[in-house]
Amino acid sequence: MKSIIEKAKEKLQEIVAEHNFGDELVEVTVGTLTAEEAIGSPSRQDFPLLEGREVMIEARFRDSYGQAFTDRPNEFKGSLNDVLDMTLESTDNRAVFDATLNAVMSHLGMVTGVRHCHDEEPEKCAGEIAQYILEKFGRVKLGMIGYQPAILENLVTTLGADNVRCTDLNPKNIGTKKFGAEIWDGRTDTERLISWCDIVLATSSTVVNATYDEIKTLADTHGKRLIIFGVTGAGISALLGLERLCFQPH
Repeated sequence: MKSIIEKAKEKLQEIVAEHNFGDELVEVTVGTLTAEEAIGSPSRQDFPLLEGREVMIEARFRDSYGQAFTDRPNEFKGSLNDVLDMTLESTDNRAVFDATLNAVMSHLGMVTGVRHCHDEEPEKCAGEIAQYILEKFGRVKLGMIGYQPAILENLVTTLGADNVRCTDLNPKNIGTKKFGAEIWDGRTDTERLISWCDIVLATSSTVVNATYDEIKTLADTHGKRLIIFGVTGAGISALLGLERLCFQPH
């Protein structure tokens, strides 16, 4: 089966052909952002962006921008056809593609919210995500894939520590408790998490690190609803109908 990002690539190829963007020498530039450029100056300092484990890259297409999280940043400059000619087997290429997709779709008005929120907005968004889960599903068991401290803390406050578990790929977090919630190993405990919970909330950077497809398969197998969060998944969610939460993007 084709991966989620390969399906998105096919859709983008159709969009590029429809608008004749590929025949033009359209320049797409992707460069890594500083933490301050990406997220501003929030009062809490435990976001992965600020600790340097992930960075935000930004693509510019004409007058529009699109962002994506990655731990494998790579600068790129070329045409849209060059982007579409890239293989998506490496994380850095997938990140370039994803940011570019967000920028192109933003330019065409097909999606909004493709740049990360700033300053105190991440904290506000986290509270809105937790409240959304509570109002829509009740006090469910929530399995979070990808540690994001503000969201996890608000989920624990809203749902209770016994109702929240999280997986992460950072060895520093695995085996610890954050805000009372257990952090499990994202490499080995994904199915354990999904079988335990009622709702799966996954970072949309799973699209870039190529873990989304396995997560989706496991969620479907266990009959669990999968929701993603964050700006990385903006374009791909709009193209392919994924359920995404992102309440304070720019």
